[in-house]
Amino acid sequence: MKKTVFPILLWLIFETVAVVLWQAKDNLFYLLNFSYIGTSLAIALLLFARRHPHARRVSQLLIGTYMLVYLGLICQENMQIEGFWYYLFTGVFEAATIHYAVAKIFGPLLFGRGWCGYACWTAMVLDFLPFRQPHAPRKKLGFVRYLTFIASLLLVAGLFLCHVGNLERIMFWLFIAGNIAYYAVGIALAFALHDNRAFCKYICPITVFLKPMSYFSLIRVTCDKKKCVSCGKCKQVCPMNVDVTDNTRKRKNGTECILCMECVKACPKKAL
Repeated sequence: MKKTVFPILLWLIFETVAVVLWQAKDNLFYLLNFSYIGTSLAIALLLFARRHPHARRVSQLLIGTYMLVYLGLICQENMQIEGFWYYLFTGVFEAATIHYAVAKIFGPLLFGRGWCGYACWTAMVLDFLPFRQPHAPRKKLGFVRYLTFIASLLLVAGLFLCHVGNLERIMFWLFIAGNIAYYAVGIALAFALHDNRAFCKYICPITVFLKPMSYFSLIRVTCDKKKCVSCGKCKQVCPMNVDVTDNTRKRKNGTECILCMECVKACPKKAL
């Protein structure tokens, strides 16, 4: 029963968000959208509690495919960062801005970078590549994410300042082009650096939102120092190079943790 408490609690949180937005916006979409996402996460966490080897992949595929194919391609909603800037500039509080508020701006105060581990449609594909464990220390390339963040902002701001017409259609094609670029760069980096998550560490502009909020995340992997034997297996399997043996918020790469729980599964003493 203890293992079902957290999945149910998380499901209730998403259901609450779903109902509140449904009533506030008078739009059934928000009820169905957040109910689906919450249920997908709850299923994955229940599978994880039962030690299912592909529990996290279930969540990635259910949520990532839904957002990429249904919201992005079928509904033509730009869920990339350019879509967020677009709706922010137009003053419309709709799917993209609500998505960013819940998953990437305020949500990380609760679940950190859980979005990256359980829902991101870019990482959903990259995690199928053969380099799940990084073969080298992190490169000092994290500054690139800030460049891509600024570039996305300047791109959308430029379209507004130049009074470009048919912006909604342009946003859709930017969504297509952006995803193609993300997958191409992500796959190329993974093979070049032998690291599936190289794109997440160095390029992804979304992490600029996620990092500061993740520092205060309530849900964190912690270490029982009495059980830990300093074998180093947790550091070997961590795709984001996080030192989970340090329980302080200043631990190395602490805001990078995607809650994949690979460290928890690898720990021989169940210290995590």
